[in-house]
Amino acid sequence: MLQLSDAQKDRLLELARTALEEAVRFGKVSEVTESAEALQTPCGAFVTLTERGRLRGCIGHIEAVRPLYFTVRECARAAALDDPRFDPVRPAELSSLHIEISILSPLVDIASQQVEVGRHGLLISRGGRRGLLLPQVAEEWNWNREQFLQETCLKAGLPADAWRHGARIQAFTAQILKEPLPLARSSSPAA
Repeated sequence: MLQLSDAQKDRLLELARTALEEAVRFGKVSEVTESAEALQTPCGAFVTLTERGRLRGCIGHIEAVRPLYFTVRECARAAALDDPRFDPVRPAELSSLHIEISILSPLVDIASQQVEVGRHGLLISRGGRRGLLLPQVAEEWNWNREQFLQETCLKAGLPADAWRHGARIQAFTAQILKEPLPLARSSSPAA
């Protein structure tokens, strides 16, 4: 797993927030270069947006193709504007959104009995279908291992028991960065 300093973690959250706000307010994200070597490391990542504890958008890239800072900015933009489950984020919502970044380890094939709830995220695939759930999802829903496997299959559009019948199970871990809750963020008074 990529080791990040506290300053680098804060920088990633700052980059995500800036990309989110630019995308929602202006429809595009400015180009940024990043000097920190760790943030230039290619990594898979997801950006999750919540509003008052409810999911508002979540988009990510599983594969480590682009530098982490670039992936995080792109995922923040996409979570706000491109998640097909939600309408695009409106400027009025920005101050109430909370950002969570999940930095993914590489995928590894795993047997179902090796899955650890709270530690592993899952990618289950068969044929052209695949579903991914982040490690924190199983904890949030208080699922056991079997429920986690079933729900990941369902997310892939597969039968709930596909994990028992030849579906490929891959696991990853995630380093999770959380922005302070919106109420803790100071907001400037209206001019």
